[in-house]
Amino acid sequence: MSYYHLAQLNIANAVASMESSEMAGFVARLDEIHDLADNSDGFIWRWESGSIDSSVVDVFGDPQLLVNLSVWKSVEALKHFVYKTIHIELIRDKAAWFDKMPDMHQVVWWVPEGHIPSVAEAKQKLDYLRKNGPSEAAFTMAHPFPMPAN
Repeated sequence: MSYYHLAQLNIANAVASMESSEMAGFVARLDEIHDLADNSDGFIWRWESGSIDSSVVDVFGDPQLLVNLSVWKSVEALKHFVYKTIHIELIRDKAAWFDKMPDMHQVVWWVPEGHIPSVAEAKQKLDYLRKNGPSEAAFTMAHPFPMPAN
């Protein structure tokens, strides 16, 4: 029997460069939040970019776009990290650091255990969700689909 993990993508447009005073409060919390994620129950992997990551520019076409891509053991594990830890503080303060996205900016999907999604794969899932709405192929945490049976 195959087993699956949950991949998630969340993108955001920063109001300014990461070196700016506008983003200082967010940047000051990044190590804390990354450490929290890395040590959370159900966490498997997260994509780590450099200060300038050509894969984001190549895939999304915007160097100001921040990409959060990770893999978790379950929807419940991801939801716990996002909404039941200090991570929620960043969500509450997001208007200070990020422009409102005109389109859907988050997607989750099941990946076979051991699979590490690329930024390009994640963008394809987000595009699919934007075009088709939630389905077994790509969905939201608010409307999750069960892990595939096979």
